[in-house]
Amino acid sequence: MKNLIAVLSGLCVCALTGDPRAWACTNLLVTKGASADGSVIITYTCDGEFHPHLSYVPAADYEPGEFLEIKDWSGKLRGKIKQVPHTYAVVGLMNEHQLVISETTFSGREELQNPEGLLHYWDLMQLALQRARTAREAIQVMTDLVAEYGYRSTGESISLADTKEAWILEMIGPGPGGKGAHWVALRIPDGYISCHANKARIGEFPLDDPQNCLYSEHVISFAIERGYYHPQSGEPFRYCEAYCPSTPQNRRYGDTRVWSFLRRVAPSQNFSPDYHRAVPGAAPYPLWVKPDRKLSLADVFVLMRDHYEGTDFDMTRGVDAGPHGTPNRWRPIVWNVAGVEHAWERPISTQQTGFTFVSQSRDWLPNPIGGVYWYAVDDTYFCCYVPLYCGIDALPESYTVGSLGEFSWDSAWWVFNFVANYANLRYADMRDDIWVVQRDLEGTLLALQPAVERAAVELARSDPQLLTRYLTDYSVAHAELVVKRWRALGEHLIRKYNDGYVQDERGRPQEQGYPESWLRKVLRERPEQFRLPANPTGVPESKLED
Repeated sequence: MKNLIAVLSGLCVCALTGDPRAWACTNLLVTKGASADGSVIITYTCDGEFHPHLSYVPAADYEPGEFLEIKDWSGKLRGKIKQVPHTYAVVGLMNEHQLVISETTFSGREELQNPEGLLHYWDLMQLALQRARTAREAIQVMTDLVAEYGYRSTGESISLADTKEAWILEMIGPGPGGKGAHWVALRIPDGYISCHANKARIGEFPLDDPQNCLYSEHVISFAIERGYYHPQSGEPFRYCEAYCPSTPQNRRYGDTRVWSFLRRVAPSQNFSPDYHRAVPGAAPYPLWVKPDRKLSLADVFVLMRDHYEGTDFDMTRGVDAGPHGTPNRWRPIVWNVAGVEHAWERPISTQQTGFTFVSQSRDWLPNPIGGVYWYAVDDTYFCCYVPLYCGIDALPESYTVGSLGEFSWDSAWWVFNFVANYANLRYADMRDDIWVVQRDLEGTLLALQPAVERAAVELARSDPQLLTRYLTDYSVAHAELVVKRWRALGEHLIRKYNDGYVQDERGRPQEQGYPESWLRKVLRERPEQFRLPANPTGVPESKLED
């Protein structure tokens, strides 16, 4: 009998907390016709204060009658499900057939969570990756499992991609003691992109188009029964409004991120901020849009590194950004002053990211080569995506070790976390130093990819076992090289930016002080405290001692 062990490397930490303000994942989906090279791409930021461990699950065979144990995070047995004869190998959240899955939690109507259901969404994701070859098959696997064993989580938006299609599946429970789940899945039209961020996104959907839309039997009738939807209103049924009603809070928290994706991929459409600012009468954002130009992999990396720069919501500006323009805001995200609630903006890129990925699924290449799981840890703005081919059979050790309770240079997460945290001391300056290394590393890895894959295709024809070794060695060696380079970057930053000074090219500390714009804000608050009196001695100010 085999155990299913839920690992934080593949799952969003929002599942571990009951505070909806901590739900914090973001997904982008890019179809074949919307990507520059014909890849199907999805992304994930798994956000929360936790230390991820990258996982690898090998393929396996099982005897008839075997069962799989489902355990909670503490290792306590919750139940068992029937095992299948064969399971597929999985690297992180991509399997050997290039199927990849990500998610964001929308919570929705919390009264619909079913504590008697067996399977959380993270169980479903792992099971689907081990049992399915395509996105459609994965949807079938997950929905069949919840029908038989019950769904335990709150509302969930799940992204699925294979070599040909990208889908969004949204699911919520039936309430305590109920059966199955209420769900709908839509295929993203080819040539379009979609995204979601902690708020249900599927509105109207066709009831007679099984090629492009799948849904549970009672998804509408249950909403009517519970009073979530009133047909007599004359309004069409919208899944997102029935099961995750819009509020000013969830629009700001989730739809601002959606808007920022859409405004950047399709600037010609001039998407208004009105909806995410809860302006009355503002129309919701479309579930998918056609990008103004096809997106490269490098474009997608950039899209994941967003703090609303250049907009009215730019987090690098204002007194809240401090003197050096940091976009990071310390939690809680919602705060109270004089009895009035306020909230920081929630960007796509956040310091609370545990891990992130950008996946490539490509139908013109053999599976071991076509599927690439570009993986990184910590804040997407200061991370470095490394290619892990889905045909590998081992992982870079530094991405599999470490804990939140103890700093270690051996842990990739701690290395990246150190650089990102240290940068907050002088963000606008250190950002440039970090970008130089980030762009060099990612640029080199992207440039190497065609040559690496040409060699891999030759090995696929002649020696599949050697192909596995080749892809594994390449992926592991370059991931560890990135960590080594990032550690050197951290050591460089702590030397260059030390005690408030900035070293010049010769290593000499220079006084850089604060930007004048920020000093003016200081003086507006305390105009007299820092003013020097007139100098009656005639001694030049530059000669006065500190």
